Order: sequence, then C-alpha cells, then structure tokens
Amino acid sequence: MTIAPSDRLIVALDLPEIPDAKALVVRLGDAATFYKIGLELFMSPGFFGLLDWLRAENKKVFVDLKFFDIPETVARAVKSLSERGADFCTIHGNQAIMEAAAKAKSGKLKVLAVTALTSLDQGDLNDLGFQCNVADLVLSRARRALAAGCDGVVSSGLEVGRLKQEIGSRLICVTPGIRPVENQAETQTFGDQKRVMTPAAAIKAGADYIVVGRPIRDAADPKAAAAAIQREIAAALI
Repeated sequence: MTIAPSDRLIVALDLPEIPDAKALVVRLGDAATFYKIGLELFMSPGFFGLLDWLRAENKKVFVDLKFFDIPETVARAVKSLSERGADFCTIHGNQAIMEAAAKAKSGKLKVLAVTALTSLDQGDLNDLGFQCNVADLVLSRARRALAAGCDGVVSSGLEVGRLKQEIGSRLICVTPGIRPVENQAETQTFGDQKRVMTPAAAIKAGADYIVVGRPIRDAADPKAAAAAIQREIAAALI
C-alpha cells in the first residue's frame, strides 16, 4: 500500500458547527488533505453536506461514527456510507458485526475496527471486566478484524509497533491521541486522552495515519501547526 506522505495526517474536525469546520478546512488549505468528521458534527445539521463539500474540495474523508448495532443495521449503514464517497469509517462490535461491515463496504471505503479507545487505560479496562492488558486486547481485536475482512484498525501509538510486528502491513493502522511535543514523557496524558504519542514516534512505530485534533484546531496559527506536523511526518519516514 502506497500512501502519499501528505495524506498520513488526518485532521480531526472536532467542532460543534458545520461552518466552523469548513472555516478550518479553508484556513488549512494545502497543509491538510485528509479530515475526520465524527459524532459532534453528526449532531449538527448538514453532516452529509459537509462530507460532500469535503469531497468536492478534493479532500479525503474519515467518518468516525463507530457504528455499533446488530450486524444487519451496521451493514446497511456501511453500505450507505460507501455510496457517499467516504474513504474510512469506524466500527465497534463483535466478529459478526465486523464481518457484516466488511462484506457491505464497496468502492474505496475502508472499514476500520476500533481496538481500545485512547481515553481508556489499564485501570479502565479492569473496571470494565477485561481480563487482559491493553496491548493484548488491542492485538486480539486486530487479529479478529483481519479475520473478519476489515481493512484496518484504530490503535494507540503505544500498541501500533506490536501490531505491525505481529500482523505486518495486512491491516491499516490509524493512530489517534497524537500530541506534537518534544518531551515524550509529557505525552502520557493529554486532556481526556490517556495513551498518546508524538507524530514522529507514532509514524516510526508503524502508524500508517495519525489523527490530530486540538493541537491544530486550537493553535494560534492552525495552518503553521499542520505544516509543522507534516514536516515531522516526512522526516520520520526517511
């Protein structure tokens, strides 16, 4: 799989209103080619109009709604999304849900299974009743996603190295929880993100794509922030 370096940065449009999202895309210009639209914008009128607008602007679109329902319902949602021209979508759920989603996709849409949210740490998983550590859970979910026919997974940068070692390039790895700081020790917790990593570290670990939201959205100069991350990605690929 060949990925253009500029496509490896996915900017999360975590904003409450469609006009705000469009304004950020316009402001970033050629500093970003790939955008994630998720649950917050889904609650704003015009979500699918935004998807169509992004496609018209020659941007790639990651629809992050984490579909989780009975297999037939998820399959219908994925089928509809395929017809809208999205590039990525996310799903939760068991083997039957992942298999249904993988079977229903068409065109260029790639289905990504969520492994473990970066807002969860080991204590959270213990509270939820998982009898394994985070890394083992992520690897198990990734293997099941591969067997189900999914195209990739969403995984913290802290686990992506093991995924690439164990599974190789057969699954796309999309890594959220990215914080562009020099001091790696500072990246252990960032707001509600608990398992985070710098852009360069994530790419070097094997992430195919990284998702960045607040560090770009909230920067004094979002375009400069995105451009800096693009340079960091390019350097990490050498």
